[in-house]
Amino acid sequence: MTSPFVRLAQGFSLVAAVALVASCALVPRSGPNKNEIYAGSVLREGDAFVLTVDDRVNQIASVSEILGFAAGLEGADVLGSDTINPGDKLGLTIWENVDDGLLVPQGQNATVLDEVQVDGAGFIFVPYAGRIKASGNSPDAIRRLITEKLQDQTPDPQVQVRRLAGDGSTVSVVGSVGAQGVYPIERPTRTLSSMLARAGGVSVKPDIAKITVVRGGHTGSVWFNDLYQHPGNDIALRNGDKISVEQDTRSFTALGSTGTQNRVQFESQSISAIEAIAQVGGLTANSADPTGVFVFRNEPEAIARQLMANDSLIGTQRVVYVLDLTKPNGMFMARDFAIRDQDTVYVTEAPLTQFNKVIASITGSLGGVTAARNQLTGN
Repeated sequence: MTSPFVRLAQGFSLVAAVALVASCALVPRSGPNKNEIYAGSVLREGDAFVLTVDDRVNQIASVSEILGFAAGLEGADVLGSDTINPGDKLGLTIWENVDDGLLVPQGQNATVLDEVQVDGAGFIFVPYAGRIKASGNSPDAIRRLITEKLQDQTPDPQVQVRRLAGDGSTVSVVGSVGAQGVYPIERPTRTLSSMLARAGGVSVKPDIAKITVVRGGHTGSVWFNDLYQHPGNDIALRNGDKISVEQDTRSFTALGSTGTQNRVQFESQSISAIEAIAQVGGLTANSADPTGVFVFRNEPEAIARQLMANDSLIGTQRVVYVLDLTKPNGMFMARDFAIRDQDTVYVTEAPLTQFNKVIASITGSLGGVTAARNQLTGN
């Protein structure tokens, strides 16, 4: 005859099994199931818009971050390579047609004045010629001014003026480049792309290199590749420009039944939902539900109004996009859906996975009770 204690233990086992079946939500899992996500819809008890991705949704929601320069940066003309600015350095060579000249040492026919710097007011000083206005003039115009000043004191002077690399028109280049530093704007380096080449090029993957230029009160950014694909982005540089190169900092988070659950950096300018799933190892073969791929996103007001066809929406809206990879066009929809910065990609577990977990929990619980009973009864 079974003892009262054994019958009580068996009763507890049955109650525990029933409780486990009735409370599947307590079974360990990677996150919410589809029904729980749908329950968060504004059509039920939540505050998020749950949308199935189709061609219309893709057209509205799949927008990538667009970078570009404002007119204050893009509309500037290329600096004239012959225009002298305060801070520039000039090289002067002066020939005199007399044996005992004003500037030329005895026994020579020319004198060289190297690195004559243009002062802050835009002037240079030349012996016997005095202060010469250099800023705003070309080297040829400066040559004529010096010649006019000297020809009253020495017959038929010949003057050559050369513009040297100076600190009059410079830019700073920092970040992920071959050689950070301050560089003069010279004939070969008057545009953004040529200056980056002068600084050793970018040292990060070009697809995710972001170029930012600060000029006075204007700031603009472009992707490195767009400098070549869109020539208008290769802007002319100005004195004092600050150029920085950084790796793209955009990322998305992958959770649920994927190969890896992690925060993932973008590896290119744009990433589709299919590429995002592949980047984290794909769907977990023995647990993922391909009908339950969700993308969680905060959509700005303008996009939310288009998605919902509701102009009364105010402010940022929570949107959950649903991708069903088992539908005839499901893979195409996921391929065309663009992932954006701070998105959360979540893949639910298949119902069978949850069922198996419940059965395993019940079996394990009953097995534990049986073992305890055997130990107590000595069987």
